[in-house]
Amino acid sequence: MEQTFNFNNELSGKIALVTGGTKGAGRAIAERLLQAGATVVITARNAPGHENSNMHFIPADLSKPEGTQNVISEVLSTYGRLDILVNNLGSSTTPAGGCKALSDDDWESTLQANLLAPVRLDRGFLPQMIDRKDGVIIHIASIQGKLPLYDSTLPYAAAKAALRNYSKSLSNEVTPKGVRVLTVSPGWINTTASTEWLAEIARNANSTIEEAKKGVMDALGGIPYGRPAQPEEVAELVGFLVSPRANYLSGTEYVIDGGTVPTI
Repeated sequence: MEQTFNFNNELSGKIALVTGGTKGAGRAIAERLLQAGATVVITARNAPGHENSNMHFIPADLSKPEGTQNVISEVLSTYGRLDILVNNLGSSTTPAGGCKALSDDDWESTLQANLLAPVRLDRGFLPQMIDRKDGVIIHIASIQGKLPLYDSTLPYAAAKAALRNYSKSLSNEVTPKGVRVLTVSPGWINTTASTEWLAEIARNANSTIEEAKKGVMDALGGIPYGRPAQPEEVAELVGFLVSPRANYLSGTEYVIDGGTVPTI
């Protein structure tokens, strides 16, 4: 039987949580799901700069177990279930200089935010998804999971590689139980934070923003498309993957990098 979908309201009735949903790609993803009719919950350590009264904001530090538990408890007590979980939170604040510049604390904080926070949230929300035989989990990883920049983001790259592996393993376990699990691995995304980062690089090197941008693209081995992704482009991919149109997709990684990764 042929199915037809209303793309503009295809997530009506769904409850969605987007971590790191107050800025950058997370904010764009949250807005995309809201436009598709979902009830959207966002979480981050700090309140969004531009509040959206149509979204339920939960302040939480997801790098700590109590932070993830607070989010799980509030979502389930408020809505009774969660249909879509987008594990978008990701951060890298470690110093440059390779492995010798990194302390145990650098590794621990990076793994907590980029790997263990998604693991805890999945564990907290999966039981009710499995009971209903319905749910979608998206892990936002990074092309650094297979194209690491050892000098500047070694722990982040290692954490995202582990997230990709974990995501595939989880999908093998829960897809037969009705829950789809997918990984989205973006390359460089043009966010406010990345713009500020480019400005800092330019100041330190006494160069222009465009020269700093070219330097970053060169460090990545080049971006054939010629520019970083816009947050909305990543959000559009996620919006499709969580929709009924993607019902047969699970256990797969989707790379959105403008052609950056040079291998199959």
